[in-house]
Amino acid sequence: MDLYNDEYFMKAALTEAAQAFDAGEIPVGAVVVWNKKIIGRGHNLTETLNDPTAHAEMQAITAATNTVGGKYLKDCVMYVTLEPCIMCAGACFWAQINTLVYGADDPKRGFSTLSSNILHPKTSIVSGLLGDECSHLLKLFFAQLREQSGR
Repeated sequence: MDLYNDEYFMKAALTEAAQAFDAGEIPVGAVVVWNKKIIGRGHNLTETLNDPTAHAEMQAITAATNTVGGKYLKDCVMYVTLEPCIMCAGACFWAQINTLVYGADDPKRGFSTLSSNILHPKTSIVSGLLGDECSHLLKLFFAQLREQSGR
């Protein structure tokens, strides 16, 4: 793991998460990297698109597969600010993502609450990269949401 590159790419995912935050979406961002280049980006668009599947990871996978012209991302690394849900981990499986790097754990909805076997057997997992920064943005979003709803 090259910490400099990993932090750089996770910060790019955080930039995506900030865009989601600004749009009133749950602030999760993702980037897909191949050969030290970002080939796919995404942030949550579930509210904007009225689509429960429009998670950051799904957006980034779609962008990356469009870039490479194929459905497999075998030599790619996905950086995502929040541990993927089961649906997104399944998409990572089908895309055959080589490495998954995520920032904040998701103890309620993260794939690891069931099993890490949801990912492709050859996928490496790195968790906790810039986890405090990733968690902070999510906590801020939900605190503002509670304040707006009067809770």
